[in-house]
Amino acid sequence: MKKARKLYESSSGDRWYLIRDPSGGLFIHYEANAASGGHVEHEDIVTFLSRGDGPEQQELLRLIGTLTEEHPATTGK
Repeated sequence: MKKARKLYESSSGDRWYLIRDPSGGLFIHYEANAASGGHVEHEDIVTFLSRGDGPEQQELLRLIGTLTEEHPATTGK
């Protein structure tokens, strides 16, 4: 079973989701709005982040950043 989390929805209706597949792999699922044809794309996270600095990439980076807030690391010193 795939797990999904909506990352971002643009004002035009485009949507991006972070998906974890049953094997544990992560990828980005993109759904274009109906006016743009409603096509769906999948891409790996590295490719997604390297495409630019848009609000959808910023939201993924923000989400990653919350992981350190919820689980502070111990330094072992």
